[in-house]
Amino acid sequence: MEKNSKSFIFRFPTLDLKKRDGFTLLEILVAIAILGIAITIIIQLFSSNLQAIKASGDYVTASTKAEVKMREILDGRISEGVYKEVTEDGYTMDIAISEVLNERTENLNLRLLQIDLTIRWIEGSKQKSMTLSTLKMLGKEI
Repeated sequence: MEKNSKSFIFRFPTLDLKKRDGFTLLEILVAIAILGIAITIIIQLFSSNLQAIKASGDYVTASTKAEVKMREILDGRISEGVYKEVTEDGYTMDIAISEVLNERTENLNLRLLQIDLTIRWIEGSKQKSMTLSTLKMLGKEI
């Protein structure tokens, strides 16, 4: 063989301990910790949304009951006074009916009644409430 000719030598890849293609244990632990934090935040968001949905459902139920009662009052015979009613499912309704603006309606053949209906219920350890108010015009009884 000639001295200037280049020879081709095939070498098998060797295991170089300083050059690695995988992840270290520390990198894997950091990735798992970040993933755990992200999953925890997402679960907390779902939990707070479920609580908000339940609270809104309670308010819808209470407002529906209050509207039904208000409609009963407006459609029936109305007299001034304060009334209290407790429903079968634990809602308490306080109703106050009073004449208002007497000085403005004294020369007219009508009277104006204000109806305030407050509905209360207990959610967990907290008492919640909502108030509906309306006015109704009636003819004066002579």
